[in-house]
Amino acid sequence: MKVLVINCGSSSLKYQFFDTVQKIALAKGLVERIGMSGAVLTHTRYDDDSISIVGEILDHSIAIEYVLAVMLSKNHGVIENKENIDAVGHRVVHGGETFFGSVLITDEVLKVLQDNIELAPLHNPPNIKGIQACMHVIPAIPQVAVFDTAFHTGMPPEAFLYGIPYELYKRHKIRRYGFHGTSHRFVSESAAKFLGKPISELKLVTAHLGNGCSMAAVKHGVSVDTSMGFTPLEGLLMGTRSGDVDPSVILYVMGKEGLSLSEANTLLNKHSGLIGISGESSDMREVIASMNDGNRRSKIAFDMFTYRIKKYLGAYAAAMGGLDAFIFTGGIGENAADVRTAVCRNLEFLGVELDPERNTKRAELISKDSSRVKVLRIPTNEELVIALDTAEIVDKG
Repeated sequence: MKVLVINCGSSSLKYQFFDTVQKIALAKGLVERIGMSGAVLTHTRYDDDSISIVGEILDHSIAIEYVLAVMLSKNHGVIENKENIDAVGHRVVHGGETFFGSVLITDEVLKVLQDNIELAPLHNPPNIKGIQACMHVIPAIPQVAVFDTAFHTGMPPEAFLYGIPYELYKRHKIRRYGFHGTSHRFVSESAAKFLGKPISELKLVTAHLGNGCSMAAVKHGVSVDTSMGFTPLEGLLMGTRSGDVDPSVILYVMGKEGLSLSEANTLLNKHSGLIGISGESSDMREVIASMNDGNRRSKIAFDMFTYRIKKYLGAYAAAMGGLDAFIFTGGIGENAADVRTAVCRNLEFLGVELDPERNTKRAELISKDSSRVKVLRIPTNEELVIALDTAEIVDKG
């Protein structure tokens, strides 16, 4: 099956076009600056043929039309007509408590997505725009929603509830939802294949480390806990997000600085994390370079980042009653050997023994052969998960 995977932001649209039988991307691209002057589409074919197109791309429907036009073009395309697209799969951040897996998009599903906007006000609206754009431009092609939150719906109440009045959960659905679910699912399943064991027999901890960071405890194939919570703000220190903070700190700072709710939200999501501590950058590569140049605050930011990962790893191993493998993924997890070294240092008591040479060479297995807990570096592929889920849903009819 040929599946077009769409991931919409407020002014951007990422896409990949998959052959789900061969599990390869035939084309991929990005539309940037939608609704602004100087909008541009960058398209790359499987053979590395690439083109950039600048145009007046006023909304997401026009962006989809541009994507289809370049996919159909004689010189740069990969299809002969629109009917060569069998289905469209959409990344949707939040499924709330309604969706426990991927679903075929109907008018009823779209209404529920709109009802969930208040749970993800920054992400669900552009996701919905992408769905509506495809419905407008290619209405005859089936569409599927794949949710970031779905993989974490197996968490038990003791993991997903907060210590606030239970009535607030009942009235407002305030609970831990977790995010990056497609990534955690992909790398945990990939780890099981690498280890040659059924995932139903394994206890895994997955660490998706990028500008946004989260970890998950995956016990026997089910996410039983995860570090992100009601929003993607909770948990690990991230590029610009604070991660775990005593709630009283927020109230105290709002009072001292005279911040509004919106300003406090911006402080925690945009000006905290690595950039807030280091004062240098939200990019781990630049933080490490600054640290190596002797910048004390960058060293503190690096140490905070790796310490929290180590702390969550220990907590999740305890929660699951053991650990078989620890998986790094995401831009930082896949590429920052220094981060992996710092996280795994002094964890021999837990059964973690990192192999320095394998780690530096970016191998898939980066622990020693003697390590009881296997440490893996697995590149994530969320788009492939979306494409395969979409094909499965459409095949079922």
